[in-house]
Amino acid sequence: MKMWRIFLLWLIPAAAFADIGPDVTHTDLISFEAGVICAPPTIGMAPAPDTVAGTIHLIDDEPDFVSVKRRVPAVLGIGFGTKAQSADIAGEPNVTVTITHPPIGDTGAMRQSFDSRISGTKPSLTFYQFDFDYELVTGIGQMEARSGDKIIYRTTFEVVDPAQTPDLAAICGCTDLLS
Repeated sequence: MKMWRIFLLWLIPAAAFADIGPDVTHTDLISFEAGVICAPPTIGMAPAPDTVAGTIHLIDDEPDFVSVKRRVPAVLGIGFGTKAQSADIAGEPNVTVTITHPPIGDTGAMRQSFDSRISGTKPSLTFYQFDFDYELVTGIGQMEARSGDKIIYRTTFEVVDPAQTPDLAAICGCTDLLS
């Protein structure tokens, strides 16, 4: 019975996002882009209690997108994310980013969130990368940024078997992980 509940819960979001539609962005943004990244070097970690891992990466240099398509190969070392810039020069300092996805980890988590900010002086990268085998689950996922009740942006990604996007799966030099 419990397995059916998890399956049915996954069917609802999958059906809702089966056609990856346009991004939702607030008029307070002057730029917005989404895509696939190679995992950047980490300079540290920050607590993120509403995530399965319990932490998020801190980075110094923001990588470019290796693809602006929304199909993401399920490969360790690859991630997906957004670059957004606020129209307000002060930016959006109190942003909550929520990632929804198929069930992962021992608890079958389908939602993770963490605190972030969006700069008003340059585009800010927010991303989710595959660090653990339990994250390599195919299906539709969504990234949403909010400030209080205001949705700043919402975008959808499809995580696919690496065989469906072999060139992209190998772009980060992780081909030895594709067995």
